[in-house]
Amino acid sequence: MREVIESLVSEALRSAVQGGRITLTELPEPAVERPRDPSHGDWATSVALRTAKAAGMNPRELAQVLADEMADHPDIDAVEIAGPGFINLRVSAHALQRVLREVRAEGTGYGRLDLGKGRRVQVEFVSANPVGPMHVGHGRWAALGDSMARVLEHAGYSVEREFYVNDAGVQMDTFAKSVAARYLELCGREIEFGEDWYRGAYITEIAREIFEAEGASWADADPAKRESHFKETAYVQVLEHLKHVLHGMGVDFDVWFSERTLHAPSADGGPSEVEQAIESLRAAGHIYELDDATWFASIPFGDDKDRVLKKADGSYTYFAADIAYHKDKFDRGFDRVIDIWGADHHGYVKRMEAAVAALGHPGQLDVVIGQLVNLFRDGEVVRMSKRTGEMVTFEDLLDEVGPDAARYFFLRRSTDQPLDFDIGLAKQRSNENPVFYVQYAHARICSILRKAAGADTSDDSVDISATVAELVSEDAPLKLLAGDAELSLMRKLAEFPEVVEVAALQLTPSKLTRYAEELAAAFHQFYTLCKVVDPEEPELTAARLYAVDATRIALADVLVLVGVSAPERM
Repeated sequence: MREVIESLVSEALRSAVQGGRITLTELPEPAVERPRDPSHGDWATSVALRTAKAAGMNPRELAQVLADEMADHPDIDAVEIAGPGFINLRVSAHALQRVLREVRAEGTGYGRLDLGKGRRVQVEFVSANPVGPMHVGHGRWAALGDSMARVLEHAGYSVEREFYVNDAGVQMDTFAKSVAARYLELCGREIEFGEDWYRGAYITEIAREIFEAEGASWADADPAKRESHFKETAYVQVLEHLKHVLHGMGVDFDVWFSERTLHAPSADGGPSEVEQAIESLRAAGHIYELDDATWFASIPFGDDKDRVLKKADGSYTYFAADIAYHKDKFDRGFDRVIDIWGADHHGYVKRMEAAVAALGHPGQLDVVIGQLVNLFRDGEVVRMSKRTGEMVTFEDLLDEVGPDAARYFFLRRSTDQPLDFDIGLAKQRSNENPVFYVQYAHARICSILRKAAGADTSDDSVDISATVAELVSEDAPLKLLAGDAELSLMRKLAEFPEVVEVAALQLTPSKLTRYAEELAAAFHQFYTLCKVVDPEEPELTAARLYAVDATRIALADVLVLVGVSAPERM
């Protein structure tokens, strides 16, 4: 609809110039937007204010010329001039009725855009250390990253989802020592547990799995060999568990990238990717040596200080590996890279942007910071799991509220805001629960369609697609849909492509949950005020069933983008 209105404004400008009513050497961009106050119309443009000086006219006078050009267009119901020269336009019922046909014609493709033009985008998210269960914040980032990828795909990008496995470094050695110690306890040995080792109950569970599979065969083995074996065995167990939990929320990755590969020699025995990345920066003049350490000159790229990549003792910093990782990403041909990080990485953004710019890809990295999640139950803060007496994990939450509620609640707030997650509300089957409210709208629509077709509403095998094909006529007289509730519903349906565009441009899937609730509310209002099936009004019934089915399609589309199911029964 935005494109339709912008084209209309442009045509009004062109016609006025050609008719000699205004004088312009170059036509301005129409730039329309939705007024904050719906009473001001569906669309507004400031083109008269921006163009008046070039046209040598008073802004309101110019606005009136353009309003006269647009007044008789069949897509426009009313044109008003407001303030110093704003033009407010109200879309006609005819144009809104056309939206219904677009929705049903495009189906699951409704709202699809060519914004990305096939450009390759990588979204890297979650990337939890493979040394234990994911916390609830990881769940939020999983929902965010996957939905962001879905939106970008709907907007015309080619998207790849990636999980960066932090399987190198001290934490992996500590993990191995922790599992080995609990294993020895299961073998009846007395051990001294290190203060910095991992103490969660999950460590004992991992050790028990190894003990049950391999017995006490490692009890008297060389400690280094035992820890090396346990590191690999436990690492695989945790990684598979991470994949299982994420899959349970509908999140699957195209690539699981191992950090270890960055430190390993190349296939021909040459330098590692970390070393190659540093040499690339050196060749570009961004590396220097100081105090026996290797430094990246990041200040010229907007960082607040230069950064050490190789310490005096010869070891590489985490940042060096991160530079190598991002070089690898762009070497794989991505046009744009999106990283989703936790709030504790906020101070890391500028240096990473500097490194990517120094590697020759300025402006091609977006870092989204995901704020933490606060859990509540009945108004009380929840910190401990009833099952384990330890931190509530993402898996615990998923088990309790289910994947639909978890994903939807994680996406209801902008990522730059901490999220208060009410477990009790997420489990309610009432209109107070936003995901239930939206899903119920979809289920209610399916029920209306089944009843209208005379289908057995208690028969779970009834195919809603077949029901729609038999029931909804393409010849339905949509001109009869002119009541306030009907127009409001159609206006909301018309917004969906714009919501997708904004969500894709701003990387904000929260726009979609807000839209889903607004569309559900518009439908519930329509259903309350408009009798859908009226035997005495067969033509109006046909038109309203058409609108109902278009709403079903759009609701299902937006729920797909947030990764939530669209149930036909509830």
